[in-house]
Amino acid sequence: MKLGEWIGLISILATFYILWSIRAILLLVFMAVVFAIALNSLARRLQQSGIPRRFAIPTVLSITFLLITLFFLGVVPPFVEQFSLLIDLIIDASRKLPETLAQLETYLPDQLRFPELNEFLDWVTSPDSAVLDVFNNFFSFFNSSLRVLLQVLLVMILSLMFLGNPSTYRNSLLRLIPSFYRRRADGILQDCEIALCNWMGGIVLNSVFIFSLSFVGLALLGIKLVLAHALIAGVLNFIPNVGPSLSVIFPATVALISPEPWKIVPVIIWYVIIQQIESYWLTPTVMARQISLPPAFTLIAQICFATIFGFLGLVLALPLAVVAKIWLQELLVKDVLDHWEIPDFRPWKPALAGIPEDTDPLLEETKLSQTITPSPNETNSPTKE
Repeated sequence: MKLGEWIGLISILATFYILWSIRAILLLVFMAVVFAIALNSLARRLQQSGIPRRFAIPTVLSITFLLITLFFLGVVPPFVEQFSLLIDLIIDASRKLPETLAQLETYLPDQLRFPELNEFLDWVTSPDSAVLDVFNNFFSFFNSSLRVLLQVLLVMILSLMFLGNPSTYRNSLLRLIPSFYRRRADGILQDCEIALCNWMGGIVLNSVFIFSLSFVGLALLGIKLVLAHALIAGVLNFIPNVGPSLSVIFPATVALISPEPWKIVPVIIWYVIIQQIESYWLTPTVMARQISLPPAFTLIAQICFATIFGFLGLVLALPLAVVAKIWLQELLVKDVLDHWEIPDFRPWKPALAGIPEDTDPLLEETKLSQTITPSPNETNSPTKE
């Protein structure tokens, strides 16, 4: 390798090292970009109604500030009060856990009282048990509230800066891309913006739906701290797969330690019904325009981004996965792999499956789908061979 090539390689490695070192800050920047895109989408809708942009942006910011103020004045104080009571109830329940398990053991039949179960119960009920430590220290992460507040403040400031003049930051990003690909990259960024707007609108509607049904159902069942449970369920809905499962823990725990522990059964059933309605009816309806991701890809993305970025990566796993999918599909698949032709290169051997060797499986699948599904211009005549 020549000296220039070595310098280029070292520069690339140094760039990746710096990006890896500041990955937490980059994730906050990405969150700010998502909020700025959402606010910019609202400003554009006001512009379409005839309002100039210099008036549309202050209007959007004023409405957003008013909603945030009403939220903090009307919802946050009772939520904090109920959440504090919820923490106290769970801590008290963890302290009474040995006694509760001992009582449950007396109701077990003799066939289920094997030595391993007794050893497990003795370990759980011991004063030095790690299980009790987990319950007692479950909410210890709230001690870092100052750091979280500073991160939220940083995201809000960056969002306002991006919203003020988004074209400047977008053009600066496009400058880092080779000139021959800038027009194409600008189109990919436009697709990412549309996908993120669809995700933001859909997830907000889903969260409001989950909050409303949780509040109504728990109120009818007579569960304590209804507002805290419902708001937690709505917020955790931002985390696919994991959030809905975690949201049922708090009301189920409160129902179990209440004077009527049988209520835990209808609570779990109600949350299962809510999630089924949200998964099979609301999400396909609200997010019909959103780029769909297979469930396995979503779970893999959650694991990867949570490993790299921590809890915040788990929360933002879905928008990160949507953006990554668009770039991979447009840049790698359409612009590279679909045009990558090597003469006399046949890695796939369809003859082993009884298919002619000159058959491309992707092209044949496309032809088959076009044959089975007639186009809108065709009549109801039989499908042509």
